[in-house]
Amino acid sequence: MIAVSDMSQGKKQQKKKATTGSIRIIAGKHRGRKLPVLMAEGLRPTTDRVKETVFNWLMPYIHGANCLDCFAGAGSLGFEALSRGAAKVNLIELNKEAAKQLSANKQLLQSNDVVVCNTDALVFLKNQTPEKFDVVFIDPPFRKDLVSQTCKLLDNGWLSEQALIYVEMEVECSQTLPANWQLLKEKIAGQVAYRLYQSA
Repeated sequence: MIAVSDMSQGKKQQKKKATTGSIRIIAGKHRGRKLPVLMAEGLRPTTDRVKETVFNWLMPYIHGANCLDCFAGAGSLGFEALSRGAAKVNLIELNKEAAKQLSANKQLLQSNDVVVCNTDALVFLKNQTPEKFDVVFIDPPFRKDLVSQTCKLLDNGWLSEQALIYVEMEVECSQTLPANWQLLKEKIAGQVAYRLYQSA
């Protein structure tokens, strides 16, 4: 009985190890810090190379910004924004375990400027809010037609004047974005398109 229990426990530990990874903050006050992440289905932590490009685009705007990460996942973009001087970062994540990990990482960084919401981004954005966001990250699970819906809801009172919206999606994906958003930057790497927009 003990041997069977030990084997079962060992399998659980192996499974646990296989479902965890880490992200690295590449610049700012938490530069070089590694944070554990849950490697759940559909979660694609933004790579360092892409993250560096995105935050080069955002460099003049991120300090003091109120940020919203609509599909936070591992929190790679949100925690990077925090490290680079964002005033506040709201992380929205539907996966319960991933949201727990985001909260744990918030505690690791000892930050009171991060808010973690375990909810569906579309449900969250359907609510009315007095809060306006200066920088928004939209990096949803692929092939679920979430970009257009998210952008439409964001454009209904969530954005500050001339807010910046980063969108990551499949190259082949044709999504309808608000007509008053101006494309500022664009880069394509393999099958993924990265774009930065500014609202009117």
